[in-house]
Amino acid sequence: MTHSVDHELVQVAAEVARTRCRGDNHTVAAAGRARDGRIVTAVNAYHFTGGPCAELVLIGTAAAQGIYELDTIVAVGDRDRGVIPPCGRCRQALLDYFPGIGVILGEGNRVRTVPVTALLPESYVWADHQLDSE
Repeated sequence: MTHSVDHELVQVAAEVARTRCRGDNHTVAAAGRARDGRIVTAVNAYHFTGGPCAELVLIGTAAAQGIYELDTIVAVGDRDRGVIPPCGRCRQALLDYFPGIGVILGEGNRVRTVPVTALLPESYVWADHQLDSE
């Protein structure tokens, strides 16, 4: 199942990748659209110890701005590498934080938006295994 592509989001991420990613420490930019329409951006923080991907930085950046619900996310590589799919760790984190989020994937004119659940079929959903707080 695919959904319409938020081309503005792809353009925003590409602009951040073009203007903010420098050297080997910041090589991927991400952009996410909040339910209220706001766009939040972030870049990865590469470190030999396994620094966070742009998508994970975006989750924290969104929360710092009071955004706790994202509808769509995309990651774009520096040096005009285009849209990059999330790694396995990011796929799981996106599913846990935003089970209904759409992820933009693909190349060139073949980009598409798919539900994060399509990227992790029969996946472990962390929230489903938490004790009720009541």
